[in-house]
Order: sequence, then structure tokens, then C-alpha cells
Amino acid sequence: MSFRLRDASQADIPSIADIYRESVLNGVASYEIVPPSEAEMARRFSTIVSQQYPYIAAIGTDGTLLGYAYASAFRTRPAYRWMVEDSIYLAPEARGRGIGKALLAELIERCTGLGFRQMTAVIGGASPASIALHRKAGFEEVGLMRGTGYKHGRWLDTMLMQRGLGEGMTTDPDPSAYPGTLFTG
Repeated sequence: MSFRLRDASQADIPSIADIYRESVLNGVASYEIVPPSEAEMARRFSTIVSQQYPYIAAIGTDGTLLGYAYASAFRTRPAYRWMVEDSIYLAPEARGRGIGKALLAELIERCTGLGFRQMTAVIGGASPASIALHRKAGFEEVGLMRGTGYKHGRWLDTMLMQRGLGEGMTTDPDPSAYPGTLFTG
């Protein structure tokens, strides 16, 4: 399956909402039970991109959105500003075709370029496919939280994985540069 990566845009929101809706209704990557509306997905998109986090779309040769990935704050307290959490969602027909791998690699590259020092993956349902994807991208398992969610009639575990970006924790970050300026005050 041929595809290209580009920045996601507001025009992608209907397709992003459709992909996420399918994941909410049929998967365990998200612990939401009711899919959010397009308006809510647009609000979430705007919040992420307004803070300069990357939001990437995978587009098929026919222009169809096949998947998307974004980075966002792991936690909103200022000391966490050097760490981002990745999120990746694929249309069912795009799974297992290398699109998730490409999205994650691009996300890692962009976040490193922005100056983030750590990336975490919070993997709902401890999905073996997502764990394998992250492991291949250099993430290490840092914790398994058991019974964190209940969805589709079963208890779900959450896997935490992490990898360093750039200089990681070997040097002090520059608080006057982005992402040091993300949380002022």
C-alpha cells in the first residue's frame, strides 16, 4: 500500500473522527466508550497543534486518510514538559502495512527536532501489535498496569513504554527554548 505523510489539517477532521470512532467502538487502544463528535475531535486537534505538537496524517494514493499520529503532553505539570506521549490510529484496511511504523518514526524525528527528551507510549489493552511496533522503534517496557479499564466485557491492562529522544537525560534542557516555554508561570 503506497502512502505519504504530511501534516494533518482541519480538513482531515471528518476522516480522523471516523478512524477514531472505529477504534473506540471496536478496539481497546482508547478507553473511551462513546466516540467523540467531529466538533470534539476538532477541538482536540486545535488544542494539540496550537501548542506546536506534531500531528501527522498518512494519505493513500487516492487521497484517503489511512491513519494519523500525534504527540501531546504526557502530563500538564511543568516538570513533564520535556516528555511527550505518542498516539497512533489506523484505518482497519491500513493495519499491518507499515503505516504505523512510518508515522511513529516521523513523530519521533519531529519531537526530537523540537527538543523533547523523552517519549512515552500508554498502550491501552496492552496490544501486542502496538507493543511490537514501539519495541522496534526503540521503546522499552517500563510498566504494566493491570485492570486499568473495563471495555467490551473484559478487564484491560495498560502497558507503559518509553524511549529517550535526542540527548535524553544525559544533559540539562534549555528552559528558554521550546518545549521549555510550553508551561510558563
